[in-house]
Amino acid sequence: MTCLGWLLGSTVVNFISGFDHWIAFILLGWVGVRMIREGFSGEEEEVEHEDPSRGKTLIMLSLATSMDALGVGLSMALLKINILTASLLIGLVTLLFSTVGMLVGNKLSEKFGERMEIAGGIVLLLIGLRILITHLIG
Repeated sequence: MTCLGWLLGSTVVNFISGFDHWIAFILLGWVGVRMIREGFSGEEEEVEHEDPSRGKTLIMLSLATSMDALGVGLSMALLKINILTASLLIGLVTLLFSTVGMLVGNKLSEKFGERMEIAGGIVLLLIGLRILITHLIG
């Protein structure tokens, strides 16, 4: 999405800049509330876990994070930054943090169970709120 944003340059920014923060807030909020609700449901987890790489949750998180990456790409086009180097660095850092987050999240989930799902939902809500407030104030 960073490269796509860079390619689109400033064309799309005129269409989405007025409401992109609302889209990110709604998507992150939707996923966060779902996670919190599931954490408080008190139901035993099924032996077969839902695959997080499929379904509505993946789509919602992908759209929310892709909006930010698109914005970064648009900014890079305006600042005339080398998109190849920037995209490679962004990809490597994302891979590193995603992998560490997944491994640490699995360990914490084993230890703390549903409380981690609630905490994850709260974190997503806070990220969405930060995006919204940053754009409304700035």
